[in-house]
Amino acid sequence: MPVLPVSLIDPIWEQFSVFLPDRARVSPTHPLGCHRQRVPDRVVFDRVVDALVHGAGYERIAMPGCSDRTIRRRLGEWAAAGLAELLQQVVLRQYDRLIGLELTEVAVDGCMTKAPSGGEVAGKSPVDRGKQGLKRSVLVDGNGVPLSLVVVGANRHDGPLLAETLQGLDVWGPIPGGTTVHLDRGYDSQQTRRVLDDLGLQGQIAVKGMPAPVQAGKRWVVERTHAWMNGFGKLRRCTERRAVVARFYLYQAAAVVTTRCLIDAARTRYRWPMRPTTRRLK
Repeated sequence: MPVLPVSLIDPIWEQFSVFLPDRARVSPTHPLGCHRQRVPDRVVFDRVVDALVHGAGYERIAMPGCSDRTIRRRLGEWAAAGLAELLQQVVLRQYDRLIGLELTEVAVDGCMTKAPSGGEVAGKSPVDRGKQGLKRSVLVDGNGVPLSLVVVGANRHDGPLLAETLQGLDVWGPIPGGTTVHLDRGYDSQQTRRVLDDLGLQGQIAVKGMPAPVQAGKRWVVERTHAWMNGFGKLRRCTERRAVVARFYLYQAAAVVTTRCLIDAARTRYRWPMRPTTRRLK
């Protein structure tokens, strides 16, 4: 049984496979001409999805015919080529074409998770007794679809990451007039206001020292997106030490979340083969 529904994982794989180069099943340069056949990319991709969902080590998800070394080597190649970022961009384009992104109301927030193995993008977590952790800064549209992601050490403040996170809006051309960015009180500073003014954006920022309202306004969608992404074991407890691999898993999770949002929104508008009948894709 797949770790993700077939109606969800098959479209992701079909798009991901487009970015993969054609490789011979057997190495033509082997001196004896008897090299073992190359492990199919789909088999390795399924193992990588297992690692993303469960957060398990590669030795535990390896299988006969697909060793943990093969998974690590193929994952490193995909991460170095930036295939997860390309996948997320394509899924976002499809979502915008079929459903439409809500860019007049966006939200940004950060989330800290564990990184017990340390690594290139890990830092001391101020909320976990100085243990190693990661922070991801996420920009979402009005419906909670992730548009831009930045991963750094947990010891970084949310404010300085705002400008880099908002760069995800540049992909969609001119920013619509009157776009409002919803932020929590951690962004209440003059630096944040200067960044928003330079980009021509309006800011709805919670004020420091004042109790939070009962209703979080339109900022709750980014909190929900963080909850969705924390459902992946590899993001809750990242044991990857290389920055490119950590970013690969982050963007792969974002692609899964975006695809789920696309299918949920399109289920009642369009019909296609293998359309899911359930209202919620787990």
